[in-house]
Amino acid sequence: MPLFLAAPARGLDVWALVMDSGPMAKLVLFILVAFSVLSWGIILERWRAFSRAQRESDVFLERFKKGGGLASIQDATAALTASPLAGLFRAAFREISLNPPAGEVADAATVGALDRVLRKNTSVQVTDLEKSLGFLATTAGATPFIGLFGTVWGIMNAFRGIGVSGTASLAAYAPGIAEALVATAAGLFAAIPALIGYNHFQRRLRLFEARMEEFSADMIHRVLGRRS
Repeated sequence: MPLFLAAPARGLDVWALVMDSGPMAKLVLFILVAFSVLSWGIILERWRAFSRAQRESDVFLERFKKGGGLASIQDATAALTASPLAGLFRAAFREISLNPPAGEVADAATVGALDRVLRKNTSVQVTDLEKSLGFLATTAGATPFIGLFGTVWGIMNAFRGIGVSGTASLAAYAPGIAEALVATAAGLFAAIPALIGYNHFQRRLRLFEARMEEFSADMIHRVLGRRS
């Protein structure tokens, strides 16, 4: 006859832990779930926005490199509303149309005005691409600490329960510890995708900035070289 019988294995019912948790633990979990849902929504929305901007920018650059008059490029790429490069071109074309150079070659005043317009609109395009990325950074930085707060609160309640019951057996405090660690897991579940998404989009944003700077230089060089 065996000296002891192994206790039957019990699965960790996370939903039951959440339902049996106290008001503070539920509030922490609700906040973390809200952060996670909003972060995933932003990640999906920005993924579509960056992908569309990339596709339309490739189409625009292909058309721009073919040459031809600026007016014809404007007409051919007017529908590329998501491309930051097309947006820069439209701003530059508008400036040239409103303040055309006096001679065949653009003077310093025209080039200076065009450079200011391009720089200003580069900032506008970057701001548009950066939309909502700050929330991902906030989620990545804040949710682990929110989860840690929930964990500490749960452990305090677990030890308080031990003090009230007067027993320190594993069965007495294990559910409370497990409930507390759920908050840590929820905090990491919200933070990790947000951090990965933020870093990914920041890298793509830096690439777009480099492409916009390069295009601005090409546009000024084209205006300096000849009137189109």
